[in-house]
Amino acid sequence: MVTKFSDITSILPKPAYVTKYGAAYVGDALHLLKLLPDESIDLVITSPPFPLQRVKAYGRPAEEEKFVGWILPFTAEVRRVLKKSGSFVIDLGGVFKKGRPVKSLYNYRFLIEVVDKQNWVLCQEFFWFNPSKLPSPIEWVNKRKIRVKDSVNTIWWLSKTDFPKANVNNVLIEYSDRMKTLLKLRERFYRPKKRPSGHDISEKFMNLDEQKGAIPPNLLVIPNTESSSTYLSACRILRIPPNPARFPEELPEFFIKFLTEPGDVVLDIFAGSNTTGFVAERLKRHWLAFEIKKEYVIASAFRFIDKIDENDLKKILEDLTKGKLVDLQ
Repeated sequence: MVTKFSDITSILPKPAYVTKYGAAYVGDALHLLKLLPDESIDLVITSPPFPLQRVKAYGRPAEEEKFVGWILPFTAEVRRVLKKSGSFVIDLGGVFKKGRPVKSLYNYRFLIEVVDKQNWVLCQEFFWFNPSKLPSPIEWVNKRKIRVKDSVNTIWWLSKTDFPKANVNNVLIEYSDRMKTLLKLRERFYRPKKRPSGHDISEKFMNLDEQKGAIPPNLLVIPNTESSSTYLSACRILRIPPNPARFPEELPEFFIKFLTEPGDVVLDIFAGSNTTGFVAERLKRHWLAFEIKKEYVIASAFRFIDKIDENDLKKILEDLTKGKLVDLQ
């Protein structure tokens, strides 16, 4: 049984770059997954390329109707490398049928397939609402105006067992001002009683202030508005294109805090700009990033730069382009 992060990285190929807690690799995730030992990863969180009708710069892995067959070999390997206490979190955006104002069910077909055929457990479904998303699809929303904008992604939290590691106390959200007032003056404003449903919440309510925050819902409201990070600044200075499909940091942060502890190992198999690795680094989790496009791995290194210096950036870019291992510790 692998117990150290160094044991894992020692059996992988040479990474493109390393940090204090992690390593980024250029390569096919399916091949790299097969090199990992059984039950060595605590959390896999990823967002694969969606089977959109309009092909993006990062490509499209498969047509909508072929997506599930394409991704199942990846999820089988993810299940093998995941610890029994581990979790698999996958973000899948909505897709419309080609030439039709109706939605594809590919993300739901994926869920049913992995549960039925690979014995995954659906711990809970999450929905990521991106309020800053532009109105789309253009034909049905902007031109004909017969649909509203598609701005919610489904996120499936999967595991190998019914009881993976999880701690809601790590992701509590701040009480509203009204709730703070109610807790402070509960004797004046609150009268214990049963709800119409028959639930008696009086005792639980009286102890709410002990948990120091509210339990979050499974609707995650996170705008995707990154515009001034060192990553984007470095890309502009070096005139290299950033990854066009980037996680907002708050998204992997929620699941990393919720489902792991410091020192655990987090893996993103479709890393893109490596937001997941960057957040894991900040939270003192070990991390692995797999990305097939070398240019995206190179650019992702600039997330880990403390200050922008054009000469330093050019040196890092040169070394990464030549395949030299870059140490960003």
